[in-house]
Amino acid sequence: MTRTRKALIVTAGDPAGIGPELCLAIAAAQDRPDFIVVSDVRLMRERAQQIGIDIQISGLALDQLEDWQATARTLAVIDIPFPAKVECGKPDPANAAALLDGLRLAVEGCLDGRFAALVTAPLAKDIVNDAGIAFTGHTEFLAELANIRLPVMLLVAGELRVALASTHMPLRDVPDYLNATRLREVLSVLVDGLKSSFGIDRPEIVVCGLNPHAGEGGHLGHEDAEIIAPVVREFQDSGANIRGPIPADTAFTPAAGHKDAVLAMYHDQGLPVLKFAGFGHAVNVTLGLPFIRTSVDHGTAFDLAGSGEADTGSLLKAMELARDIAHRQAGHS
Repeated sequence: MTRTRKALIVTAGDPAGIGPELCLAIAAAQDRPDFIVVSDVRLMRERAQQIGIDIQISGLALDQLEDWQATARTLAVIDIPFPAKVECGKPDPANAAALLDGLRLAVEGCLDGRFAALVTAPLAKDIVNDAGIAFTGHTEFLAELANIRLPVMLLVAGELRVALASTHMPLRDVPDYLNATRLREVLSVLVDGLKSSFGIDRPEIVVCGLNPHAGEGGHLGHEDAEIIAPVVREFQDSGANIRGPIPADTAFTPAAGHKDAVLAMYHDQGLPVLKFAGFGHAVNVTLGLPFIRTSVDHGTAFDLAGSGEADTGSLLKAMELARDIAHRQAGHS
């Protein structure tokens, strides 16, 4: 087993979902990245017994990290107990605060250099909100903890990379959100992230139009000509290899010639293509944070929880990509 200089920290997600058993299945695999989980130790042991995974699960305190070593068929868990009884497939808002406490602990550990990167298993936004806690999503929550104004969500499926100019918001709000300043900042974060996280010296990026046919010369909306095109020209004038706005219905085709990344203007413009290309094996990367963060491309799958049948593909890919980015960045530090 190849070990990174520091372990990955993995938050196991909603305890009523598949996150805990995905962590258990990967920990039981013969060849896996070195990782530590933030969750409830008792829950992890109960779930392992329920799905028939025979591994040693032990609690790990933060002051024990220096002496910790990964060994086969073991899983170290930083214990954040859940106050309410956990039942597979039945999420309980009473556990939401503990979930967020675990995320905070993981972020603090990444910020102070204890961990190589953060990998997050899925949680359900509506369950957190049902607990009376305003929660838009992992990406926004992590940015707030790290005091970052504008993180960028990048989805990766093999060689296909799709970034989002806007993330979790109603579609009717997107045109007002996408002003020139924000688009400029998103592109800057994307360019820097492709360089630092993926080792691409001069990224080639295709920028989607907002409206059908990229506005059809102003007949189908003014945002493409008045906002997107001028920002793209600014980057081109500075020597960046960025093209657009390209109509979204052709931006992902070979004819568009995209190479390193496509920037979609809103969530459901870019992600259907990405998930069609690699669902179950795609990875969500948050660019612009002061630490590495990757995640799965799927949800909590409450209906599968406790069955032992959930596919580990996306979480394993997220761990492997986080480890690879950490290695790359360490090599340039």
